[in-house]
Amino acid sequence: MSAALPRGALTRGEAARYGALGLPLAFVALPVYVYAPRFYANLGLSLASAGAILLAARVADALIDPWLGTLSDRAASRKGFIAVALLLLAFGLPALFHPPVGHLGAWFAGTLALAYLGFSAANIAYQAWGARIARDARERTVVAAWREGLGLVGVVLASVLPQVFAPTVEAGLVATSLAFVPILALCAACTLLTVPAGPPSGAAPAPMRAALLGALRSRRFVRLLAVFALNGIASALPATLFLFFVGDVLGLADQSGAFLALYFVAAALALPFWTAVSQRLGKPRTWLIAMGIAIASFIWAYFLAPGDGLWFGVICATSGVALGADLALPASILADVIEADGAQGREGSYFGVWNLVTKLNLALAAGVSLPLLEAAGYRSGGAGGLAALSIAYCLAPCVLKLLAIALLARSEALLGVA
Repeated sequence: MSAALPRGALTRGEAARYGALGLPLAFVALPVYVYAPRFYANLGLSLASAGAILLAARVADALIDPWLGTLSDRAASRKGFIAVALLLLAFGLPALFHPPVGHLGAWFAGTLALAYLGFSAANIAYQAWGARIARDARERTVVAAWREGLGLVGVVLASVLPQVFAPTVEAGLVATSLAFVPILALCAACTLLTVPAGPPSGAAPAPMRAALLGALRSRRFVRLLAVFALNGIASALPATLFLFFVGDVLGLADQSGAFLALYFVAAALALPFWTAVSQRLGKPRTWLIAMGIAIASFIWAYFLAPGDGLWFGVICATSGVALGADLALPASILADVIEADGAQGREGSYFGVWNLVTKLNLALAAGVSLPLLEAAGYRSGGAGGLAALSIAYCLAPCVLKLLAIALLARSEALLGVA
């Protein structure tokens, strides 16, 4: 992340300040996607209801992402677009973890929708802005590395703060959701007030339908999107089931924050390594290597027994190293694809579809896995169905990553566009 940039290019300070907004945006992901289902389940909402609400909310959220992307391309100011979206997020996240007594399902659905809208609009425009200010393939990787590296700092904060603020995760989440607001304000000011808007596209914004069809007609983009989807579902399954596995299979719920911190710290530390390797081997090949490491390390989680915290920590650290490549390389490859397609000025359209797939991955992981686990006899608290939980958490992601590896290997020449 700290490699020197060419003379006249985006400065190191500008890349770092651009990445600052990645911290609060990534901070949101852990409470919303990992902690929220168990938070509401412990308040009395059934797993089936939680899964159905998550599925509906995430599908609805995903379907508007292409629209948000083209809207951000057409906005008079991408920075202004981001600022408005961040205001929605600043209200939505605290509300999610301050439910009133009764009507849990309705509150969960409504506050999720508000938080998702603010997050999605801000994140899509932010990613598209990054593709605009980076001027070549190397800078795109550096910009993505700063964004994802500082984003991992946000994820670590989100994993640690609940246990710092209160003795229980649930009480800590309430306090953490309030602490999020000043963190968001500081980072947003750093990014929006100090980073240049980037060069103009030189082209008039395309109509929404034409912009989206143009992205989907790109063979490179569709092939990259397919790899990203398979790999994304493989990552979304463990993210959804992490707290259930650690608490009910390993019996180490009180150490969940430490495991998450280890996982994300390892990913952050690995980012400069993957950036350097990608410059030697190319981004697609480097991504292939990282996915192989993820499978080789994570599959051993299936064989763990209650109390195997040390071995699970090793798995978290090793798979976290592989995560560093997952975070930095796909978005950088996408920015290369946009340039190869001559689609400057339509970055939001590409990232809108990209984020749609990201959301569908998470929706499928929660909306399908939770009801299926309940049907298999699993109940939060470990009353039964632990074998099904272990298969869903440990083995299913490895199979999906193998499919992603096979598709990426066939697409390496096509995607090595820069």
